Amino acid sequence: MSTLSSSSMPPTMNSAGLDDAAIAKEEVALQTTVPWRADWFAAEGLRHRAKRAVDVVGALIALAMLWPVMVVVALLIKFTSRGPILFQQPRRGYRGRLFNVLKFRTMTVDAEKQLVDLESSNESAGGVLFKLRNDPRVTPMGDFLRRYSLDELPQLINVLFGEMSLVGPRPLQLRDSDKLLITNPEAYHRRLRVLPGITGPWQIGGRSELDYSRMVELDSDYVQNWSLGRDLVIICKTFSAVIRRKGAY
Repeated sequence: MSTLSSSSMPPTMNSAGLDDAAIAKEEVALQTTVPWRADWFAAEGLRHRAKRAVDVVGALIALAMLWPVMVVVALLIKFTSRGPILFQQPRRGYRGRLFNVLKFRTMTVDAEKQLVDLESSNESAGGVLFKLRNDPRVTPMGDFLRRYSLDELPQLINVLFGEMSLVGPRPLQLRDSDKLLITNPEAYHRRLRVLPGITGPWQIGGRSELDYSRMVELDSDYVQNWSLGRDLVIICKTFSAVIRRKGAY
């Protein structure tokens, strides 16, 4: 789970608020490392357009069905802890482009400042991901939201903006992304060849119970072998994973 961003939520909830210079710098750095071939895109275009259509339709249906739940969650956050209802945090998406991932706030407002002091308590093998089963920054309401993955619901908006897909590798927080680049550059770049997802192989494979090397293995396999049929299977298995709450913290 990512740490809390101290920035406030822009009125439009769009990633356009990110600094354009920072985005340009990131993309230039990735241009020579992430493969991009026009002939490949032409051949794959139909599949990607179909995936995008599924994303848009799926996100709209999910928002239409879940908006009452999202309103209730927003009110509970508002009245149970100090701070904004939503938070945004920069992540690297397709081809390294920065965007602001949206989530319901699950941590205290000073969570980012506390991260430095908690690094020594990191329970994730390898240190690439930051995972702490009993993270003191998580609010009581936030713990409930994480257990049932309700904090991820605002990312349906990211899907509509074209920044995320319903299914794909999870977008890592920049701290984790930078460490993965140092530890495994090939895996880092491979993950950026597709849109990040709300759910993916990591979610149905054990989530926080997996170490980063297993996460990389699952994500790499997905990038190489994704299909609409496989996406549907992952979405169906996600409901089971959420109900079982395995690795959710």
